[in-house]
Amino acid sequence: MQNNNILNYIKKVVKNMPADWLNLTTHRLDIYNEELAKSQFLESFETLFNDNNIQPSSLSELPTAYDYIRLGHPLSCILEWAIAKLHKQNSENVISFSSKTTPIMAVLRTNLLANKKTQIIYTGELPNCFDSDVLKNIYGYLFDLKKVENVNEIPAYNGSTIFISQQGNIAEFNVQPNIDFFINIHASLGSVILINGDDNKGYISEVQHVRRRETIAMTPANTLVVLKDLIQQSSPSDSNSDVDTNKAIVLNAIKEITGTTVNGLVGSSGLSMQYAIVMGLVHHAMEHHKGKAIKIVVPPNCYGGTNDQARRVAACSDMIEVVDLPVDGGQDMVQTIEVVLNKIAEQDAVPYIIAEIPTNPRVEVPNLEQLEAVLSKVRKTSDGQTAVDPVFILDQTFCPNVHFLGENEILSSVKTIAYVSGSKFPSGGKCTAGYCVANNKSAALMEKIETHLRLCDNEATDLQMDILAKQLPSMNQRIADAYKNTRDFVNFIKKELPKAKINFVSEELASKGFTPSVFSLDLPTKGNTDDERETYKRALNLKLINLMINEIPDESKFCVSYGQLKGCYWTIPATSTQGTTKEGDKDYIVRVALSSNLNLELHKKIFLDFVNSI
Repeated sequence: MQNNNILNYIKKVVKNMPADWLNLTTHRLDIYNEELAKSQFLESFETLFNDNNIQPSSLSELPTAYDYIRLGHPLSCILEWAIAKLHKQNSENVISFSSKTTPIMAVLRTNLLANKKTQIIYTGELPNCFDSDVLKNIYGYLFDLKKVENVNEIPAYNGSTIFISQQGNIAEFNVQPNIDFFINIHASLGSVILINGDDNKGYISEVQHVRRRETIAMTPANTLVVLKDLIQQSSPSDSNSDVDTNKAIVLNAIKEITGTTVNGLVGSSGLSMQYAIVMGLVHHAMEHHKGKAIKIVVPPNCYGGTNDQARRVAACSDMIEVVDLPVDGGQDMVQTIEVVLNKIAEQDAVPYIIAEIPTNPRVEVPNLEQLEAVLSKVRKTSDGQTAVDPVFILDQTFCPNVHFLGENEILSSVKTIAYVSGSKFPSGGKCTAGYCVANNKSAALMEKIETHLRLCDNEATDLQMDILAKQLPSMNQRIADAYKNTRDFVNFIKKELPKAKINFVSEELASKGFTPSVFSLDLPTKGNTDDERETYKRALNLKLINLMINEIPDESKFCVSYGQLKGCYWTIPATSTQGTTKEGDKDYIVRVALSSNLNLELHKKIFLDFVNSI
């Protein structure tokens, strides 16, 4: 009876759910508590379930489950809740993935760090993307692999047992006490992992964090297919989607936008793409620079996902270390790269540098001629040998239209890989897919990057490719129009609140093609001590944001976003994009992102009301 109640309720929810559950990539921060991600949403959802409340207004008022849709979303939470309920498990024990292999890797990573053995048991066939040799030799994961005919043949094991099953209904689990992790895989939708038993509770946060940093949750569209299958409701076929045509359009558009000639790669998200880049380069270093240490050079205050992911990669190998690269707030990127590369050269190590241009959140651009020179410089090891050339990994999400890597462009002579988060300008906020490109000097590295993109099953989904094929052709025009709005708004703020410090590109940089539509705002403060001034400013930040979203709810949003098709997005980096950044490196300032489509005059009016109130 309980199972019927659950399925009947899910059926009504699917019918009445808000359209945003399927279409948004970023969600409201004003109704989001990061420490209670997923749980707060599900507690409120369960209340609706107990009351048999399926009113659209009630569903739309549920608290935000995750700030970014790639981490999870209402539909993934409901799917996980339903599976857990049907199998008498806690909802936190069920986690859905867009990837078929990453949940396996999540358990292997956790056991590697815990020095714990793992056996992987499977029936039928393993996913085509599963590569035991690479997982063992490059990632360092240790496991025994065994095929069985049925679940009753699973042998006893002194360690963790993962059971993999490829099946049409990935919501159905045959839970057995001798299995620690059940992973159901669907050929086109993704996978679901069920973490079994009290002894394995410690894995929940670890598996969840892998989904947060190295891949994405099952996409809303695919989750809806699984939910409809669960309630025995057919989903419309996607036969109109021409996958090969869309891929060709996307790859050609990427070449045209970036001015490159090497085929790009498209991942399920910016971080999925970045993970493939880093692991691909690690793989390349292990083959071509055997025995040498690998140094991943990262700005300590950059986007928290980038920073955290690099440290997570380093944690899995004694040969990999993260090196801080101060680049923002008065630090000169070129000078710090020079110092860092000189030290790495002396150690005869392999340097991989990850940096954003413009930087986030202070929107700074280094002297590019000097940057090219310092990256191209031939250095010597401590014993006089030629040091390994650095590879520059450029996050150009803020300015994807700038031709860094094309023939005769500023970074064409430096080994460079550039990548862009697709939830920003490339898709206009319609999907999370990201892409990377290489200049001719780095073309050979793309093979290894593609290997790891496929191994992690992090390539863009068919629907993501379809969205990018529609949105990429208009991207450069949207960038130009959004920049005009942003420059206008910045000039207005300078006039009306001259005591505020604004970080934005200069007119000179804009004339060279750096036309971001995001700026940071350091509001004026007061107080007798540093603590008083900081407290006052943080309160003022929230006062401004709350005023904007309350007065312009259809356009202004407290949200981590950029490059969307419409509206204006406000956030405080220290409490959103820098979530895992060290406290001393966080920026408690306001970051504002404008689109090409918004009522700019109304935003000016409300901002002036704010100025007059302080």
